[in-house]
Amino acid sequence: MKKKLITGVLLATTAVTAFAGCGASGKKVDPKKGKVYLLNFKPETDKAWQNLAKKYQDEKGVEVKVLTAADGKYNDTLKSEMAKSNAPTIFNIGNAAAAKTWDDYTVDLKDSAIYKHLTDKSLVVNYNDKVAAVANCFESFGLIYNKTMLEAYTKLDGAKISSVDDIKDQATLIAVADDIQKRVEELKKQPGCENLTEAFASAGLDDGSSWRFSGHLANMPLYYEFKDDGVTDTTAGEATITGKYLDNYKAIWDMYVNDSAADKGTLTSGSFNAEQEFGMGQAVFYQNGDWEYANLVTNGADNGYVLTDKDVSMMPIYMGIDDANEGLACGTENHWAVNAKASKKDQKATLDFLEWVITSDDGRDAMTNTMGLTCPFDTFTGKYETKNGFAKVATKMMADGKETVQWAFNATPNVDDWRKDVVSALTAYTDGSGSWDGVKTAFVDGWATQWKLANE
Repeated sequence: MKKKLITGVLLATTAVTAFAGCGASGKKVDPKKGKVYLLNFKPETDKAWQNLAKKYQDEKGVEVKVLTAADGKYNDTLKSEMAKSNAPTIFNIGNAAAAKTWDDYTVDLKDSAIYKHLTDKSLVVNYNDKVAAVANCFESFGLIYNKTMLEAYTKLDGAKISSVDDIKDQATLIAVADDIQKRVEELKKQPGCENLTEAFASAGLDDGSSWRFSGHLANMPLYYEFKDDGVTDTTAGEATITGKYLDNYKAIWDMYVNDSAADKGTLTSGSFNAEQEFGMGQAVFYQNGDWEYANLVTNGADNGYVLTDKDVSMMPIYMGIDDANEGLACGTENHWAVNAKASKKDQKATLDFLEWVITSDDGRDAMTNTMGLTCPFDTFTGKYETKNGFAKVATKMMADGKETVQWAFNATPNVDDWRKDVVSALTAYTDGSGSWDGVKTAFVDGWATQWKLANE
C-alpha cells in the first residue's frame, strides 16, 4: 500500500515497453506454442519481470512480452493496450468493480494451477460466478508492536499481562495500552525502553497518514458488517451500510489518541511521524502494514533505527467481535487475470507461464527474493518463503486457521471523497469540536451518497 519511489525514467513516461529475447539465445520461438503478453502493475518489479520473461522464452521457446505501466497510469495503459489486436494476455484486476468493467475479458480461473495452489482461497476476485482473478501477492496490516518493550512491561508489578501472548482480544489490548500510557516514566527505566513517550505512535489525520484510519481501520467494521450481511466478495461491497460495528471502531480510535503523546488538537498538522516514533523506540504500538518491515528492520539503519526481528512483530487490530478467530487483515490490489479474448492457444501458453512462475526455481526466486513479494501459494516454502517478518506472522496465522480479514475497503465508493468526509468528522470528534454522531453520519450516510453517485 505504501507508495514507492519510481525512477525518473518511469515517471517521465506513460509506460515502459520491453520484449524478451525473441529467440536470441536458448530455444527459438515457436509460434505454434502461442504467446504471452504481461501488462505489469508494479513499476518497481519491471526489471525482474523482464528477466523472467527472457528466461522462460529461452527455456520453453514461447514468446513472452512484458510491458510495465508507469505509476498511476495502469488503467489508462490497460484501456489502450486492450484496444489493440495483440492485447495483453495477463493483466491486473484490483477489485470487483474492475472485474465488472472487464468481465468479458476474464477467463474463469477456478481450474487453473494458480488457483489450485492458493493457500487462502479468499485472495481472489469473484465476479459473475467465476474466479475472475487470482492474487499474485498479498500485503497485511495490523498492529506493529515492539516485543522487547512489551516484555519489559510484563515484568512491572501489577502489569495487566504476564506474557505478550496474553493479548488476544480488544479488552486486554486496551487495558495494556492504557496501563502503559499511565506508567511511561516507570517503564522507560527498563532496558530497551529508555526513549519511551507513549503507548501508541501518533494517529496523524493529515493526508500522508489519515488513510491508515479512513482506509485500514475503517476496513475492520466494514469487513464484519459485510460478513454478517452474507457478502461473499467483500471487495464488491453493498449499496448501504448500517455502521453496526462503529462502536468497536470508536473503542480502537479512542485508544489510539488517548494512549499517545500526540496533541489531539493538532493531528491534521502533518507534524507527526508515526514510523519514526516507533522506529526510535518512543512508542510500543504502531498501526500499519508489512510494507513497513523494510523501513523499520531491513533498511532500518538507514533511518537511524536499531530494530531487529527479535524486537518487532505484528498482531491483529482486535475489534471485540470475533477476537478468538481474527487474523491479520490480508489483501491486495494485485490479481492476475487472463484475457478471455485471446486465442485458446495464447490462453494456454499464458496459464502455463503463470504456473511456471509459481513453481519453478527461477520464478519463485524472482517473486520472493528479487521482487520482495509475499506470495499466497503453497509452492513458496523453504528458501522461497517471504523474508518479511510481519508477512511471516500473516502466513502462520493462515496456517493456524485464523480468519483472514479481507480488504473490504476496496469496495469503498468514490473512495477519496468518502474518506475525506470521514477524516473531517473524525478530526472534529477528536479535537472536541464535533461528536461521534458526526462520524457515524459521515461513515454511513456518506457511504450511501457516494455509492449512489458512483453507480448512477
